[in-house]
Amino acid sequence: MHPVIPYVTAALLFGIGVYGVLRRRNAVLLLMSVELMLNAVNLVLVTADATVQAALPATGQVFALFVIVIAAAEVGVGLAIVLQLYRLHATIALDTVALAPPDDTAALGPPDDTPFPPDGSPPPGPPDRSGPPDGTGPRPEASAEQPHPAPVGAA
Repeated sequence: MHPVIPYVTAALLFGIGVYGVLRRRNAVLLLMSVELMLNAVNLVLVTADATVQAALPATGQVFALFVIVIAAAEVGVGLAIVLQLYRLHATIALDTVALAPPDDTAALGPPDDTPFPPDGSPPPGPPDRSGPPDGTGPRPEASAEQPHPAPVGAA
C-alpha cells in the first residue's frame, strides 16, 4: 500500500477536527473533534512507523499508544468539566459560558440608589441558617416564657 493514502486520510481527519473545534458550540461535540484530531495524529504515527525504517522498532506504535492514554485522560477530565458546566448553567452550549469571573460587587447587594420597600424596612437578607446541622428546624431560643432548669444539687 502506498503511504500517501493514510497521510491524506489523516490530513482530512485532522482538518475536520480543527473545523469542529473552531465551529462547534456544543461541549460534547468539541471533545469529539479533539478526539478526531488525536486519532489523525495516531494514523500519521503508525503510518510513519510502517513506512520509515527507524533505529528503534515500533517507535510510532509506542507513541500512538501514549497518545491513546492521553486521549483517555482528556476524555475523563473533559466529561467532568462538561457535567459541572451542565450543573451550573443547565446547558452545554459554550456560547453561554462567561470566560471572566463574575463581578464581586454585584453579590454584595443592591446599589445605593435602590429604594427600600414601601414600608421603610430594609431589604430582606439571606435566609436564617441558625438551625441544627441536621436541618430539622430552628434551634429553640432561651426566653422568659421557657424556664431554665434548676441547677443540679439545688433544693
